[in-house]
Formats: sequence, structure tokens, C-alpha cells
Amino acid sequence: MSDIQSPLPGTFYHNPSPEEPPFKAEGDTVAVGDVVGLVEVMKTFIEVKSDLAGSFAGYSVEDASPVTAGQGLATVK
Repeated sequence: MSDIQSPLPGTFYHNPSPEEPPFKAEGDTVAVGDVVGLVEVMKTFIEVKSDLAGSFAGYSVEDASPVTAGQGLATVK
């Protein structure tokens, strides 16, 4: 298993908006370039894209949690 890491510090979100489902669910196929979440920095949302391919194993941090650059956000197997 490998981690998808945060590209920068901020607040990590699993969903594109509160009314929508998470970008990925456990067992979903992940391709390189797939969006798995958003990091908010100063009211700007940056897409977190996978640099791995495989099966989505789950998020490593809770939705709307503060994260640091390089922190593991999700796991792909």
C-alpha cells in the first residue's frame, strides 16, 4: 500500500462540496491523475490528484481536517 500525500498545508476535504459524495470510496479504482480530495488554502481549493494507480483503500485523515505538506491523505493498494 502507498499513500497519496498532501501537496501543501491547509484543510483537506473528501468531497467536492458538502452535498456531494466523496471523490473516492473504498474499493474504487484509482488512476494516475484522479482527483481524491481538495486542500483549501486561504479560500482557494487545490485538487489533490493521485500519482498512483490501484484500488482505493481509504482516507487517512478525517474530512475537513488540517494537514501539512507531505502528510498522507489516502491509501492506494
